[in-house]
Amino acid sequence: MNAGRKPVHLAVYDTFADWETGHATAHLARAGYPVRTVGPTTDPVTSIGGLRVQPDLALADLRPEDSSLLILPGADLWDAGEDLAPFARTARAFLAAGVPVAAICGATAGLAREGLLDDRGHTSAVCFYLAVTGYQGGERYVEADAITDRGLITAGPTEPVAFAREILRLLGVYEGEVLDAWYRLFHDSDAEAFAVLEAAGAQ
Repeated sequence: MNAGRKPVHLAVYDTFADWETGHATAHLARAGYPVRTVGPTTDPVTSIGGLRVQPDLALADLRPEDSSLLILPGADLWDAGEDLAPFARTARAFLAAGVPVAAICGATAGLAREGLLDDRGHTSAVCFYLAVTGYQGGERYVEADAITDRGLITAGPTEPVAFAREILRLLGVYEGEVLDAWYRLFHDSDAEAFAVLEAAGAQ
């Protein structure tokens, strides 16, 4: 455990998909990364699963230099107007400052609209989901469960474990054989992978 690690910031907003980030945040917390929630304001928000969350801080108070990573989950609101556009603009500021961003599901469309996928390899639910945003990065779309390119992680809504794998790799929580075993255990229910994790002290 490393008490000196900067927090990971998890964006929360009404209709956020609560199942998409749990693997990542649980294992980041166990590895010593404080997880802090950031909302549009500090008013409570409600996830798509009905969970009520009180954000730790408002988006306006979030600074890249105070963070290890910004995680953007999907939400119905990403495709319902401009309410979440400030989070995409914050992602731009994070990447410009050299602080990584991880976006899954609808958040990838928000980043596409912000122009952040035009020059990076990326993935999402399906390519035509992003195409309707009018972005210019279609030729950089990759058919993959999750992908990391220059500090930006993207994944589709059915890949929360792969999304977490990329986050854990990027922040150095697990590497090599241990990371592969972690993925096989949680994605494939591979019982043999547990022995690798146990031997490495990763469980």
